Amino acid sequence: MVKFLRRTWSRYAKLGKGRKKKQVWRRPTGRHNKMREKRKGSAAVVSIGYRSNRKLRERKIIKINNVKDLEKMKKNEVAIISGIGKRKKIEIAKKAKEMKIEIYNMNPEKFLKLNTKKKEISKEEKK
Repeated sequence: MVKFLRRTWSRYAKLGKGRKKKQVWRRPTGRHNKMREKRKGSAAVVSIGYRSNRKLRERKIIKINNVKDLEKMKKNEVAIISGIGKRKKIEIAKKAKEMKIEIYNMNPEKFLKLNTKKKEISKEEKK
């Protein structure tokens, strides 16, 4: 894992030279800042892609588009849902809860609980 530090942390005590608590990440700003421009040889800048999840490293990732994809899943696989409408998502969440399948980017129980509450509220408003 990369440790991200402020650009000039090693120069001044107030920015963290010899003081661990002061070594805090701040986004590099400035017109000619090499770090902001992500030039070769300069320190790493926080961006998407540096974080990795151990759960996903050990298992195979499968993108789920419908309930059939969920049924095809094997033991050492993790489901990921994206780009699906609410109706299909609810169906998939019900099936996942029933089959006890782990969905990485969604908690099926929580999702179903929220949506059932919203449905009840909308039904009451219509009456």
